[in-house]
Amino acid sequence: MTITEKILAAHCGKEEVSPGDLIKAKVDLVLANDITAPISITEFKKTGAEKVFDKDRIALIPDHFAPQKDIKAAEQCKMIRNFSRENDLSLYFEVGRMGVEHALLPEQGIVVPGDLVIGADSHTCTYGALGAFATGVGSTDVAAAMATGECWFKVPESMKFIYHGKLNRWVGGKDLILHTIGDIGVDGALYRAMEFEGETIKSLQMYARLTMCNMAIEAGGKNGIIVPDGITEGYVKGRAKREYKFYSSDKDAKYVEGRDYDCSKIPPTVACPSLPSNTKPAAELSNVTVDQVVIGSCTNGRIEDMREAAAIIKGKKVSPNTRMIVIPATQQIYLQAVKEGLAEIFVNAEAVFSTPTCGPCLGGHMGILAKGEKAIATTNRNFVGRMGHPESEVYLSNPAVAAASAIKGRIAVPEEVL
Repeated sequence: MTITEKILAAHCGKEEVSPGDLIKAKVDLVLANDITAPISITEFKKTGAEKVFDKDRIALIPDHFAPQKDIKAAEQCKMIRNFSRENDLSLYFEVGRMGVEHALLPEQGIVVPGDLVIGADSHTCTYGALGAFATGVGSTDVAAAMATGECWFKVPESMKFIYHGKLNRWVGGKDLILHTIGDIGVDGALYRAMEFEGETIKSLQMYARLTMCNMAIEAGGKNGIIVPDGITEGYVKGRAKREYKFYSSDKDAKYVEGRDYDCSKIPPTVACPSLPSNTKPAAELSNVTVDQVVIGSCTNGRIEDMREAAAIIKGKKVSPNTRMIVIPATQQIYLQAVKEGLAEIFVNAEAVFSTPTCGPCLGGHMGILAKGEKAIATTNRNFVGRMGHPESEVYLSNPAVAAASAIKGRIAVPEEVL
C-alpha cells in the first residue's frame, strides 16, 4: 500500500484498503474556521447530538474575516466562540492567540504524523507535509464528524511525483508546486493522492514541504503527502501534543501515474491570471506592473518566508506606485519577526506589517483589489475575483519574487534588485 492507503486503513480498522473502496474512518482532528464553522454548527444542532464527540479534537479558528472586519463577520465569529464555550472546546483560538489555521496547527503540534485530519477548508491538505492524511471536506461532513468522530471517504488513487537535482537560487517549495501544477493542470490530480518524493524533497525543510502540500488542492488533489523522515522528526519532536506514527509507502505500492522533475531546470515561477496552472518563469513577466504585493497566507506566511522577503527588501523602498502588505501567519511568527528585526525592515521599506489573518487571500479584508488592479501574492489562488473586483488580476509567486516586485513596481526577479 501507499502511505495514504496505510493511514486510511489504520483509521477504518482494516488490514488493507484499495483505491475506490468506500470506508468510514475515525478522525484525529476536525477543523473549521469563521466562514465554514457557522454552517457546521447549524447542521450539528440539527443532528440532535447533545455534545461533540471529543472536546479536544475539534479546532475552531477565526482567521478568514478576523480580526472581525464588519458586523456580519463579528456575528460569525461570535457564533463559533459561543459554541466553543458551550462545548468546552480546548482548541478554540481567539484573536491574539489565533493564526492562519494551516500554519497554526502544525506549529502548535496539534496535527502530528500519521493523523487523519478533515477540515472545512480546502487547504487542509497542508498537513500531508507531516506525513498525515489531511483533506478538505464540506461543512456538513464536519458537522457529522463533530458528532460522531467519523467521516466517510473513497480511497483515492495515488500519483507519485519525483523531484531530483539541485534547486536554483531563490527557488523553493512554492516554485516546485507551481511548476507541477503548470505541468499537470488544475484537474491533473483530480481526487488523487499526490505523493511527493525524491532527493530534492528529502532536502526540503518543513516550511517548504508545507507549502507544496498546501497547494495539492490546486491540482485537484484529494491530498498531498510526503513520507516522514528525519526532517519531520526534527520538526515534530518537542512540539507534538500527542503520540505520532510514521507511515511509509511499500516498494511495490501501485501508483496510477508518475512524474519526474529535474529541479535544476526550474526557475522562480509565477502563476498568471486566472489559474494556478497558468505558469511562466518570473523573468519573462517584467512588463507586468503591480499595484499590490501580499506576503503571507497559509502557503507562505511562515518565518522562513518572512526572512526571505526581508533579505530582498532590506535597505530598499517599496515602489511609490505599489503597496506592500506583509502578514505573518501566526502570533508566534509575528513575534519572531519582531525579535529578528524583520518587522522593522518591512516598515522602513514602507510596507504594512499586519496582525495574523487570511485577509486579502480570499478577498476578505486587509487588501482588496479595485477594478483593473493587479497584485502579486504568495497566496495559493488567483481565480477571477479572488482578491477583490472580478476585473482585478492576481499573480502567484514565492516571497523573494514578491518582494523584488514590490521594489520595482512590476514583476521582477531578486537578481534585479540585489
